[in-house]
Amino acid sequence: MKLLVTGGAGFIGSAVVRLAIRRGYEVVNLDELTYAACLDNVTPVSNAPGYRFIQADICDRAALDKVFGEYAPDAVMHLAAESHVDRSIDGPGDFIETNVTGTFNLLEAARAYWERNGQPAGFRFHHISTDEVYGSLGDTGIFTEDTPYAPNSPYSASKAATDHLVRAWGETYALPFVITNCSNASAFAAAHIKPVNKPDRISSTTSKCSITRNANMSETGCCRRSTSKTDSTR
Repeated sequence: MKLLVTGGAGFIGSAVVRLAIRRGYEVVNLDELTYAACLDNVTPVSNAPGYRFIQADICDRAALDKVFGEYAPDAVMHLAAESHVDRSIDGPGDFIETNVTGTFNLLEAARAYWERNGQPAGFRFHHISTDEVYGSLGDTGIFTEDTPYAPNSPYSASKAATDHLVRAWGETYALPFVITNCSNASAFAAAHIKPVNKPDRISSTTSKCSITRNANMSETGCCRRSTSKTDSTR
């Protein structure tokens, strides 16, 4: 299987890339290399026969079409995004442009590729989102797929918008999709990735959250904060 991973030089994306290569997948890593990226994080797999790196912006539709045409991925894992609540408050425009417009361009490039190749049932568009789209949980309780969206910052609002875009492309065009809404990454993982490209992303406690929405699945997921380990092997 060949994966197209966007944001694969970022903190989480690089861990996804390393794990996928170790598990025998081919990976095309597409990253613009902004402030949040660090290619050193994928150095351990940079010479792997199944690894390719492409520097490109997800807002550049022509570049996306070229990548899909040249590499023919079986699935997309979309992690590229502007992040950090504080940065979104200071400059919300970048978050709307990258997260909303960029995701729209990626969806359209993926849809065009998928339709051009006969709409293969095994194709997936996996959108990695955040639990912040649900707002603040409080001291107790859990998020579920039925939790209403209640974003409280430009960042979480932009991610909520992308969740809705992905779902709409699945409902309107039948593009097979998965959405996962995840919480912050753990300090455990960050401490084992050197250099840590964005230390302000490190949370003080380890946590794990994943709510899955799949156009072809009826199962509901749940979200609980718990102690967990993220991939930490270079």
